[in-house]
Amino acid sequence: MKTVLITGANKSIGFETARQLLQQGYYIYLGSRDLTSGQKAVERLNAEGLDQVEAVQIDVSDSDSVNAARTALGQKTHSLDVLINNAGISGGRPQSALEASIEQYRNTFETNVFGVVRVTQAFIDLLRNSPEPRIVNVSSSQGSLTLAADPDNTYYHHKGAVYQPSKSALNMYTIALAYELRETPFKVNAVDPGFVATDFNNHRGTGTVQEAGTRIAKYAMLDENGPTGTFISEEHNPETGDIPW
Repeated sequence: MKTVLITGANKSIGFETARQLLQQGYYIYLGSRDLTSGQKAVERLNAEGLDQVEAVQIDVSDSDSVNAARTALGQKTHSLDVLINNAGISGGRPQSALEASIEQYRNTFETNVFGVVRVTQAFIDLLRNSPEPRIVNVSSSQGSLTLAADPDNTYYHHKGAVYQPSKSALNMYTIALAYELRETPFKVNAVDPGFVATDFNNHRGTGTVQEAGTRIAKYAMLDENGPTGTFISEEHNPETGDIPW
């Protein structure tokens, strides 16, 4: 049975992704910053008859927490097949380039960028033990420099001077990571779940968590012929999913 670690999976998109992968026969380590919230999420899945799941306490912004989670998983499994870096924060409001505080930037990058680096580096050894390791970095079309500069883009006037740069940086990390692992069985991709109605955006989104979960799960389940080093947004490009960086 293939194993998956999903960060920030106790609710919303992460939770739905866990549900869909469970339905496909994967074993899920459901990462949650708060263990109690994670255990409640597991209970919800158990109530649906999905029992190949357990909660793991992991705060991606805290190195001690990440290292503790790595130690805990290492005692349970020799390998990890999929890492989904889903945990993220919006950065709060306002997000003016002239008014957002340095603290806003620091906190947002700590989770959205450094957290991904921290978790990936901590679990890379377990991933290397998998014959078909997959890494999915949950990004956003808001991180596309090309689209952000395009007046014809639907979200052109939605400028988040804190959140958007964090996702752009995550995308660059994805490129670098995929390049380093290019001669291995790894598949590393950045996936935009779409503008989804969740707590993250006060339910202003137009998409559903089910759609988002499906988009992420697809890239967690890639076969050996699947792409790597790509930026995917099926919301912007329903045909191929390709989106400009």
